[in-house]
Amino acid sequence: MIVVDTNVISYIFLPSQELTTTAKRIYRKDSNWAAPLLWRSEFRNVLAFYMRRQQMSLAKAKIIMQDAEAMMIGFEHTIASAAVINLIDNSSCSAYDCEFVALAHELNVPLVTFDKKILQEFGGTAVSPSQFLA
Repeated sequence: MIVVDTNVISYIFLPSQELTTTAKRIYRKDSNWAAPLLWRSEFRNVLAFYMRRQQMSLAKAKIIMQDAEAMMIGFEHTIASAAVINLIDNSSCSAYDCEFVALAHELNVPLVTFDKKILQEFGGTAVSPSQFLA
């Protein structure tokens, strides 16, 4: 099992040539992806971006959201606020980012992320896709 952030989940469902290929390779290596429930809101925001730029229809956004939710069933977690706040106090990362880190700590698994700031501040927990795939 690994924790993945919303960007990794997004690249499975939204075309981005190299990044989509990388996300699919991560999934093939370990398909037990865990994420805090927050991923849903962040993912809906990504879909909103595509819709507002008229790069995706409402119908397509609904299908993609449904598919993403189906993939993550059983792998979504609620995070204790105290754990997130402790991480916020010791980093300059957002509360949203710290939720993913807190979950990785709770499950004692790596967080796979493309986010450079998380990788820099939480190098003991967070790994880049290339590190995970190596």
